[in-house]
Amino acid sequence: MALAPKILVADDDQALSRTLSWILKENGYEVLTAPGGEHLFDYLQAEPFDLLLLDIMMPKVDGLQLLQRVKADPRFKDLPVLMISSMPPEEATVRSLGLGAADFIPKPFRVRELLARVKAHLRVGRELNQARAEARSRSEMIDIMQEVTASLKPEEIYQILVRRVAHGLNISRCSIVIAGPDEHTGTVVAAFENPMLNNLVVDLRKYPEIRRALTTGEVVLVRDTTTDPLYEEVRQGWAVESQPVQTRSAIALRFSLRGLPAGVFFLRTATEDAPLNEQDVQFAEQVITAAVAALEKAYDLEHAVMGAEQMRHLAETDPLTSCFNRRALMQKLEQEMDRAARYATMLTGMMIDIDNFKQINDTHGHLVGDRVLKQLANLLKREQRSVDIVARYGGEEFVVLLPETTAAESRNFAERILRRVATHEFGETGQPVRVTISVGIASYPDERVTDAESLLRVADNHLYRAKSDGRNRFRD
Repeated sequence: MALAPKILVADDDQALSRTLSWILKENGYEVLTAPGGEHLFDYLQAEPFDLLLLDIMMPKVDGLQLLQRVKADPRFKDLPVLMISSMPPEEATVRSLGLGAADFIPKPFRVRELLARVKAHLRVGRELNQARAEARSRSEMIDIMQEVTASLKPEEIYQILVRRVAHGLNISRCSIVIAGPDEHTGTVVAAFENPMLNNLVVDLRKYPEIRRALTTGEVVLVRDTTTDPLYEEVRQGWAVESQPVQTRSAIALRFSLRGLPAGVFFLRTATEDAPLNEQDVQFAEQVITAAVAALEKAYDLEHAVMGAEQMRHLAETDPLTSCFNRRALMQKLEQEMDRAARYATMLTGMMIDIDNFKQINDTHGHLVGDRVLKQLANLLKREQRSVDIVARYGGEEFVVLLPETTAAESRNFAERILRRVATHEFGETGQPVRVTISVGIASYPDERVTDAESLLRVADNHLYRAKSDGRNRFRD
C-alpha cells in the first residue's frame, strides 16, 4: 500500500489554509500547514514532502525569497513548488517560474484546476524520483556485483551483500540466515549490525517472516510489526517480557543455490526509521538474484579447494599417527636443505626410535603398540615449534626436523624429549607401559652431509650408537 502524498501549505491566510487543507485531505492527500511561512525550513527539515504550496505575498516573509532559498538548498531543489498569489498573473508567473517554481496558481483559485495542477506535478515529481531511484539502483547494483564477483569466498560475499544493501537502503539491520536442519533453526552467517557475528544459531520461532519465507518461498513484507497479524505471537512475547518494540518493518526474501532453498535475505528497520516498501523488496530481489551465481561459483571453488586439500593431506599423512609420512618427509627435507644452503643457516635432523618396541608388542599386543606410537607422535608434536616437522619414518622410527637450530639447541631439545618420554604414562589407563627412546642427531652444515639422504644416514648412524651405548639417550 503506497503512502499518501504529503503536501506542505505555507500561507498567512488561515481561512485559506484551512480550506486548502480540507480540499486536499478530501482527495486523499496528507497535509501540513506552515502558518505565515516563518518556520518553513523547520517543517522541510523535519520530514520529506512531495509538494509545497507557497503564498507569494505574506506580511512577515517574502514568498519569492523563500522560493529562492528553497531552490538554492540541495536538499529541496527537486521539491515541486506551486506558488499561490493574488498578484497579477503575468508578473507573478514570470517571477515565480524564473526562480524555479513548478507552477503558479492565482487567487481566487478554482478547485478542479487546483487539484488537476497538484496531481500533475505530483506525478511528474514521482516519475522523476522513480527515474533517479532506478538509476541509482542500477549504479549500486553494478558496484555491488563488481565487489561480489571479486571475492572468491562465500562468507566474504555474504558480508559484502549485507553491508552494501544496508547502505543502499539506509537501514540499520540486514543479515543473511541459512536454513537449519529443522524448521525452527537457522544460522546467521552475516549481519550488517554486527560484522563480527558469524555462524550464530537462532530460534526461528522468534522470526515468523523468515519461517514463512523458507516454507512458502514467497517474499514476506511486514510494513508494521505492531499491527501485522504475522507478528501476533511475537507481540505477545514482547508484552510478557516487557520488551520495547525495536523493529518497525521487515523483509524476508528466500534464495536458492543449485535449485535448493538455501536461506533468507533478512532486512529490518528500527522504530525511528522509515518503513520498508515494495521498492526496497525489488532492490533486494535484484541484488540477491544477481549474487546467487557468484555464490554458487564460490561454493564450487571452495569445495574443489577443500577436496584438493583433503587429497593432499591424505597423500602426505601417516594414517596411524597423523604425522607426515616418509614421502612427505623427503620432500620437506629437500626444501629445508635448499633453504639452509641458500641462506647459510643450520638444519638439524633427529632420528628417533622406540627402545625394545618388539617387546612391547609381544607383551601387550599390537593394539597397545599402535596406541604407544600415536601417543609418542602426539608428545613430539606438542614439543615442536611451528617451523619444525615431525614425521613417521617407518615402523617405530620418527624423524624431527629443526630448521635454524644450533647444535646446542638440538641437544637441549633431545634431552627434553628423552625426559618427557621416560616420565610419560603410555598405554591404557590402569595398564601403563614404560617407554624410552633413543635419538640420533645430524646437522647441516657438516662435511658428511651433502643432501637430504646423507643427513638421515648420519642421524641413523648416531641412533645406532645411542642404542649400542645403552638406549634412552642421544648421540650426535
